[in-house]
Amino acid sequence: MGFFLTFEGIEGSGKTVQAERFCEFLKREGFSCLLTREPGGTPLGEELRTLLLHPGTGSLDPLTEVFLFEAARREHVVRVINPALEEGKVVLCVRFTDSTLAYQGWGRGLDLSLLRFLNERASGGLTPDCTVLLDVDPRIGLSRSLKSHAFSEIRFELEFQRELFLLEQIRRGYLELARAEPDRFVVVSADCSEDKVFQELVEKVLPRLYTLRRRDG
Repeated sequence: MGFFLTFEGIEGSGKTVQAERFCEFLKREGFSCLLTREPGGTPLGEELRTLLLHPGTGSLDPLTEVFLFEAARREHVVRVINPALEEGKVVLCVRFTDSTLAYQGWGRGLDLSLLRFLNERASGGLTPDCTVLLDVDPRIGLSRSLKSHAFSEIRFELEFQRELFLLEQIRRGYLELARAEPDRFVVVSADCSEDKVFQELVEKVLPRLYTLRRRDG
């Protein structure tokens, strides 16, 4: 069995950049890796991603929104993530079930027990072996994200620009999730430079992968 590594955090925390850098680093270290993302990773997931992130979609009922995310997740797990893990690969995924808890739970106010149930059904009970939480001040993160993303992908950013408190609630939710599962989460401050974040990421996560390699012989 492989190793499932997820990258979480609010907008502008650098999840995609760090996941890409770490994936290339692991390949140089001799690991077989797959880099993917949510929503996305499959043709259906990418179509739903376009719908969910485009400002033209407008506001959605919170349950409608979470059902779309979970539909994309189900296809992703069945078609991409589980097969790669069965092949023994390190799967690096930008966002997974913790995003649903943080955004639709702390952000939208949906019941966490309901969201955990939906996550379990969509993922088949799959839990990351390690989750990197890139923690950044909401104002800094939002500013970064608005500058780096195309207009077609900033539905959430525009909402948070109007109501920053929602992003602050989401950040608090992530930190609570990390406190509840300290063995799974690795929290890295993303307020500093990209290189410093990457260095800390390598120092904290690579030993776990070497442990896996020794275990599997």
